[in-house]
Amino acid sequence: MELIDSRRLTGPNIVWNHPGAVIDIRFGDNEPDEVIDTWKQQLGRMLKAVGWDALEVAVHRVPGGASLVFAAPIDALYAGTDINDWAWEATCKKIQSGNDVDPGPDAARLKDTITEERNPRLQALRAAAETRDKVFLSDDDDVSIGLGCNSLTFPVADIPSAEDITWDSIAAIPVGLVTGTNGKTTSVRLAASIARAAGHRAGLSSTDWIAVDGDIIDRGDYSGPGGARTILRDRRVTLAILETARGGLLRRGLAINYADAALITNIAEDHLGDFGVQDLEQLADVKWIVTRALGPAGYAILNAEDPRLVVRATRSSGFKLLWFSTDPDNPTLRDHVNRDGWGLTVENHQLLWYRDGNAAKLIDVREIPVTLRGAARHNVANALGAAGLMLALGVDPDAVISGLTGLLPEDNPGRCNLYHIGDVDVLVDFAHNPHGMAALFELAREYPANRRLLIIGQAGDRSDEAIRELTRSAWNIGIDHVIIKEMAQYARGRQRGEIPALIRGEFLKLGAAEDSIGYQEHEMDAVKKSLDMAGKGDLVIMLIHENMDAVTDYLRSRKDA
Repeated sequence: MELIDSRRLTGPNIVWNHPGAVIDIRFGDNEPDEVIDTWKQQLGRMLKAVGWDALEVAVHRVPGGASLVFAAPIDALYAGTDINDWAWEATCKKIQSGNDVDPGPDAARLKDTITEERNPRLQALRAAAETRDKVFLSDDDDVSIGLGCNSLTFPVADIPSAEDITWDSIAAIPVGLVTGTNGKTTSVRLAASIARAAGHRAGLSSTDWIAVDGDIIDRGDYSGPGGARTILRDRRVTLAILETARGGLLRRGLAINYADAALITNIAEDHLGDFGVQDLEQLADVKWIVTRALGPAGYAILNAEDPRLVVRATRSSGFKLLWFSTDPDNPTLRDHVNRDGWGLTVENHQLLWYRDGNAAKLIDVREIPVTLRGAARHNVANALGAAGLMLALGVDPDAVISGLTGLLPEDNPGRCNLYHIGDVDVLVDFAHNPHGMAALFELAREYPANRRLLIIGQAGDRSDEAIRELTRSAWNIGIDHVIIKEMAQYARGRQRGEIPALIRGEFLKLGAAEDSIGYQEHEMDAVKKSLDMAGKGDLVIMLIHENMDAVTDYLRSRKDA
């Protein structure tokens, strides 16, 4: 048996909709049912000893392991994790020796921990907010009621009483969640552009930054609950769009238990093998968590071309559906709109919005800059999803049109950026998983070019076969020259040169000439080398992962020159 992690769940998560303490375990050679039953017994004994004997317990099984969870008060979650740690140690000792561990010696210490952590004012404010149907958010430092421009935030150490608050000024704002494997950040940026076109002061959190009304507050990965709370507490914000990545969903759950709409772009292979996500079905379950925040008036905006989303939608209720598809004949979309449901698709280059049995033409997708005149089909899909999200949030169709045309490729760095440098075209993308690579390669294959030059590398946590499959996919573009780059920052235990050798070997098997394959240890050197080699009418395809900002600045300087 092995303890992998012990942590707090602060919001709606894959198990349930309320806070709790969770441990992730691997069973090893032990019988799973014995481990789980013993944990429940030991946990129950300690919970009773500290006076928490009425709390709910749950088990979420994954191949070879499980997440063991119990509900804990929001103002005593650290104490809850201490109790779960004790229960796990007691479980191990019980299975090894057959003897129960007496909770008495540790119960007094854990009671003191609970007493020190408890915050009656926090619980009172939470109860007052729930009674008045107001949104309540809390973390280690702050507590807030309401959202955005209609919110108030207080330090945890200085929470006022409910009687001192003017509750009429506390209200929600429109909130949209965005998740999926690929296209999340592009969809968030498109949605924010639409929100600004509608006159909103849009707040967004994403894997690249948090921003309000186009002004970047801070750069970094803010796709978890912390970034979301920052936006939701900013009193400038009148509409929030929150990128919600897998890591935050698994580690903490959702930042908020209320949202008006949730977009799921797609479910595709990406870092499978992490605990709790061994296959695409489990990944889909994690992404589906965002629907837990939707009420009866809320919309789930779903990709009708993704079979896993279709299956989950048929099993779910309690919210409305808006399907989108680049294929106007998609059966899920067609059946839904024929029953007067909402849907978005493309027909004869026109973005169509189906509502109440009627179809309205919004825009020619070739006029949406990030689609590169409609050639980037994955960004056509992202435009559909973003449009659906904003229509579900009540934004006027004219603002949707304006927002879709207002986001330029350079406003979406690292996502399908096309540069014209002299007589050479350069396509830059952050694509890093098979689904994202396939979308980029489809575009590169169809893009007119004299020759196609490729910069390629891969992270060390991919299997040898996955790396070979990536190489085969790249070869199908019609590659004339390739530069294989080292990715030391993402080696993940691989030796220097190991992955480039795999890629080179596969290219040679596919028929590439020895002198058509180059190597560069550093990403920027590969960029410069590829441009030196490129000639009139060539397309250089750059898969950039380590130095996106530096590469972007360099390409812009070459373009200006």
